[in-house]
Amino acid sequence: MKLKHDTWVVVADGRKFLVLRNNGDTEFTDLRVMNKTEIENPPTREQGTDRPGRMPDDGQSGRSAMPETDWHEIEERRFAAELGHKLHDWAAKKRYTDLVVIADPRTLGNLRDEYTQDVKSRLIHEIDRDYTGHTVTDIEAVLNAATPAG
Repeated sequence: MKLKHDTWVVVADGRKFLVLRNNGDTEFTDLRVMNKTEIENPPTREQGTDRPGRMPDDGQSGRSAMPETDWHEIEERRFAAELGHKLHDWAAKKRYTDLVVIADPRTLGNLRDEYTQDVKSRLIHEIDRDYTGHTVTDIEAVLNAATPAG
């Protein structure tokens, strides 16, 4: 995939994201880090220790267990929502015109729920892989090998 100059590439998972900008052109991709955010999101067992609640079961004399809260998943969704809001704010301020998103499938799904029309109109490609632990050079290689949508 050939990226125009100033195309933004967001690489995300449920606890960190990178915003990269192509300083190169369509022939030579040159991604530079513009923003990096990471949060602490320990496993659910470390975030909540209470047992799931119980409630009376109508029609029987027993009780039913409530599902266990997955605090880790809740935080991942909140983080994706926060990133979605940032993408909207940046689009509204015309900070980018073209956007590529690379994220693990779960985060990508959560992000899609947050895309506004302004963000969707700038989105040129999505890749459903987790590259947050990879180097910028690896990310450039993935983008160069990607087939553009459409």
